[in-house]
Amino acid sequence: MNQHYDIAIVGAGICGLAHALAAAKRGKRCVVLERNLAATGASIRNFGFITVTGQEKGACWQRARRTRDIWSEISQAAHIPITQRQLLVLAQYPEALNVLEAFADDEMGSDCTLLTPQNLRSYTDIKTTALHGALLSPYELRVESRDAIPQLTRWLAEQWGVTILWGTTVHAVEPPTICTNRGVVHAEQVVICPGDDLQTLFPERLAQYGLKHCTLQMMRLASGSYHAETPAIMSDLGVGRYKGYHHLAGHAALIKRLQRDKAAAFAAGVHLIAVRSADGSQIVGDSHIYADKPDPFSDAGVDELILTEHATVFQSTPPVTSRWSGCYTSGPDTMLTDRVSDTVRIVLITSGTGASTSFAIAEETLADLWGSS
Repeated sequence: MNQHYDIAIVGAGICGLAHALAAAKRGKRCVVLERNLAATGASIRNFGFITVTGQEKGACWQRARRTRDIWSEISQAAHIPITQRQLLVLAQYPEALNVLEAFADDEMGSDCTLLTPQNLRSYTDIKTTALHGALLSPYELRVESRDAIPQLTRWLAEQWGVTILWGTTVHAVEPPTICTNRGVVHAEQVVICPGDDLQTLFPERLAQYGLKHCTLQMMRLASGSYHAETPAIMSDLGVGRYKGYHHLAGHAALIKRLQRDKAAAFAAGVHLIAVRSADGSQIVGDSHIYADKPDPFSDAGVDELILTEHATVFQSTPPVTSRWSGCYTSGPDTMLTDRVSDTVRIVLITSGTGASTSFAIAEETLADLWGSS
């Protein structure tokens, strides 16, 4: 607590850790201040899926590509296993196939491959006879978030000299003075990565952005007959939801079809993503409910909608072994940076894409504070 740092990062989720890495790479003395005693938030309650294909065209897509590359680098250095690669986007409706064909012709789909139902027969765990085709993306990586985030934190401390102060709640920020429940921390610059906490620091500034809380539900399914070579899976509801498809010809027709044929799932913000863990189990989800405050109670009916969607894609749906909910801040844009002062920034990822875009966003933040490295 008596040291003087170049930069303090408030929040030890993936956004905060990404900023700590970017600062450490610049040779800066960095401290991370986290109110909890361990990672407990959205950064570990997710798929661990670094998604490029389907991210919003433009800056978000570019950030996802850069973040994916950084994950590739640090996964080896920090001994974080990549448990799965690639993404298979399935077209259950002809309208979805039309969108995927348009995507393949777009700049963002230039390295993706369209597959016919016949091409998909090797994926014996998928109901290929019910499909019109699919898009195979080479970009995606998947890590086990509940293990990867603690390992990334340890690596930053041990290999990069980042100081991590757990159980440290920040009450006020006026660099070089940062007031916490454990005393004063001194740092020249501060980046606040509050996650879904919109009330502790600068709530009056955050109130201007029209932010909501997005609550989602996820499950882990027991090890089953999942093909070892099957990539991460996304179904038609994901094509309807992900902003990277919204500008394409045929997207409006797909939305109309989904609203008609899968009205309940569409209304609950359900879109199937299924990823495989090293032990053969699957993480499946998720849903999206937006409100001014998060609902602490999960809805069993929403879980059933997710499992029903899973059953339309996979040959079998093993028993659920665990269930959980997550919460992230949602806004009209994919992320926001609030320039509180010359030395303070608030950085919020407002699209649920923390694992997929944080490392690139962190580089941009520090370039804004200190210039290009």
